Amino acid sequence: MLIKDIINALEEDAPLHYAEDFDNVGLLVGNKNTKATSALITLDTTENVVEEAIAKNCNLIISFHPIIFKGLKSLTGKNYVERAVLKAIKNDIAIYAIHTALDNYKKGVNAMLCDQLGLINQRILIPQKQTIKKLTTFVPKAEAEQLRNALFNAGAGSIGNYNHCSFNVEGVGTFNPNEDANPTIGNKGETHYENETKIGITFPKHLEQKVLETLFKTHSYEEVAYEVTTLENTNQNIGMGMIAEFETAMTEVDFLN
Repeated sequence: MLIKDIINALEEDAPLHYAEDFDNVGLLVGNKNTKATSALITLDTTENVVEEAIAKNCNLIISFHPIIFKGLKSLTGKNYVERAVLKAIKNDIAIYAIHTALDNYKKGVNAMLCDQLGLINQRILIPQKQTIKKLTTFVPKAEAEQLRNALFNAGAGSIGNYNHCSFNVEGVGTFNPNEDANPTIGNKGETHYENETKIGITFPKHLEQKVLETLFKTHSYEEVAYEVTTLENTNQNIGMGMIAEFETAMTEVDFLN
């Protein structure tokens, strides 16, 4: 297993796109293509943590907080940050930080705290905006179901607790291929009329490349007509904090006890 395999598993649930703009997350030190021996998980990457990783033969440190928060202008060992980074580099230890990418994950730190407290009706306190995009495309009617299913499998079409969400309108598309075209249907120089389905489907912004690759791979047209729009809708699956309720009301004193 490579270090990047571990990183990919982490980012499947908490992609770095979830992180706040001020944050510095991801692989901070090391090469992701290095074979992983074992990983050490920590809240902060201190010198002692790097020493522990060396002692336990761990060549990957997974830290909640990033040890490098702002850019380093030198690596002379004048403070604990530089000393920890230097020691990690000398011992071929990679350092990865997840921080607000995990904070903003619906089932992340805040949800775990709510679960430990037995809270119900959990919902994100400050949901993020502009994290949802919408794909609109046009496909021959006979191919619509195949394309929808491919987009669903790529991660599109989820709204809250509902999956496979899309809106479909049937109509007639027209096009006239020029001499340089290689149409799959219709003839060069002739206007073609095709019964098509207009598909509208939303997806998380970090899946845009995967969704578009799926669209181009599945669609039969040489030139695919499509639009991608960024939505202002708040995303109830991504955001800071969590608000929830006790199943049975209690006083502040009872809660603290």
